[in-house]
Amino acid sequence: MLKKDQVVLLSDWIEQSTSTLFEIKKLDTTVKNFLPGFQKGKEAFSGFEVTRLDSNTIYRFIFIHSQPNEDFQFVIYSHNKKALAELKQIEMIDGHPHLVWKYNPLKRDGLNQERKTYFIKTFGSTTLQIPLPKSSSDVETFFDQLFTLCQNRLEADTIV
Repeated sequence: MLKKDQVVLLSDWIEQSTSTLFEIKKLDTTVKNFLPGFQKGKEAFSGFEVTRLDSNTIYRFIFIHSQPNEDFQFVIYSHNKKALAELKQIEMIDGHPHLVWKYNPLKRDGLNQERKTYFIKTFGSTTLQIPLPKSSSDVETFFDQLFTLCQNRLEADTIV
């Protein structure tokens, strides 16, 4: 699970990042640590609005405290506040922590197996492993992988 020390470090590195590919705006979490319109009833540790400058694509990255324990989840929202990915699993790969996400469509139209098949055929697997940055200079690569995850998910979700 994603732990508080990882979230604190990652949030700091995102704030310190000097990306030329992404515009990063810290979201205000000062009102009782809640972000209006996001994960009602769950405490947000930090949040960022991230814009990919070459496509003007905007996602919101929110670190949410999973009470009552000390675990956290990292949720990516679209511009209209739809949750695109919830990342909470950490896996050590080659001695470095990676966020692990699995594509699991849950639409009620009977096409979920086709979506999974498309995702595997197009992107290689339904499971993605994204290394956590080792410093603020790695944030740009981290964001690129997160944006790719969201774009792939949205593409697979829209197949008919």
